Amino acid sequence: MMHSRDLLDYSLHALQGHRSRTLLILLAMAIGVASVVVLTALGEGARRYVVNQFSAIGSHLLIVLPGRSETTGGPPPLLGETPRDLTIDDALALNRSSAIQYVAPIVVGEAPVSYRQRQRNVLTLGTTAEMLEVRQLAMSRGKFLPAGDPTRGKAVVVLGHKVAEELFGNQRALGQWLRVGERRYRVIGVLADQGEALGMEIRDTIFIPVASAQALFDTESLFRILVQAKGREAIPRAKEAIIKIIRARHDGEDDITVITQDAILATFDRIFTALTYTVGGIAAISLAVAGILIMNVMLIAIAQRTAEIGLLKALGAPGHEIVALFLTEAALLSTTGGVLGLALGLGGTHALGQLFPDFPIATPPWAMAGGIGTALATGLIFGILPARRAARLDAVQALSPR
Repeated sequence: MMHSRDLLDYSLHALQGHRSRTLLILLAMAIGVASVVVLTALGEGARRYVVNQFSAIGSHLLIVLPGRSETTGGPPPLLGETPRDLTIDDALALNRSSAIQYVAPIVVGEAPVSYRQRQRNVLTLGTTAEMLEVRQLAMSRGKFLPAGDPTRGKAVVVLGHKVAEELFGNQRALGQWLRVGERRYRVIGVLADQGEALGMEIRDTIFIPVASAQALFDTESLFRILVQAKGREAIPRAKEAIIKIIRARHDGEDDITVITQDAILATFDRIFTALTYTVGGIAAISLAVAGILIMNVMLIAIAQRTAEIGLLKALGAPGHEIVALFLTEAALLSTTGGVLGLALGLGGTHALGQLFPDFPIATPPWAMAGGIGTALATGLIFGILPARRAARLDAVQALSPR
């Protein structure tokens, strides 16, 4: 009777005796596991990137958009008709709710910004002092928009970091006057270099009072209203209060859509989690291909090792030990290939992280365990057929000269 150590030693010697075949199978397994690791890391990185983007726009956030979120029968589902625009007065009315901490109305447009001989078109965002807290903005120099009556716009502007560099270079920007459209504004602050969030490059944006933006773009309506609840538990009450207050102001019409940050994050989290599982499953198919390779190579090996198998049976080795020998070989190939693939995949993930430092690529732990487990399972499953065929060989026929 062969012990576990004997099975292991015998299988290792058998694999060493056919190095080309062994290396081929190890390569197939390693590529399969590495594919699982890298693809799931990309899916997990995409999920984290979206979560980080939404986290960057503030906490306990609610977004109020003009128009009902409804389907009217035409593809694709879009926001319904807007009976009435959102106004500054609508935004101010939301402050009546005890569940709401900050309200930041927004007007957005693109305008030419010039200082002396330098000019460029810049995303211009009209808002109030509350935007600093709602969007968790940080100042590099100066101060943000002043508090006060949002219906009276002052001729002041806060510059994004990149805009300040391009317009003023090494000169002092604070206190200087520049032109936005046909109007002159005094620079009172420069934002810290905070990069991009939700497709809006903060560095490449300027902020002016909301009333000034309405005058600049000749509009009374707001693009949307950002609302920050007083806490996570206050979000449902804040949403209900927003709908109730706007309905009362809009003659009983439910003509807005309120989106909560948690709802958005939950939706994207489900989407990207499903995507990660999907690409991981697709990559796992390559492991099945590697398992088939193991089966075919081992079937060929049986023909090459017929005399060896016959000698084992003649020495009294029962069929189950023959099966165990071949399954041990399959397990060694699968496990070793899986470990090599894991190292290769983690190395590839690290390289991608160095190439794209802003993308939070990360391999989920379940993918690493799943890759090794799938490699071992496929090796054993596809190794059963050759192992059983070897066990059924007749010792006399196997030892007979051909």
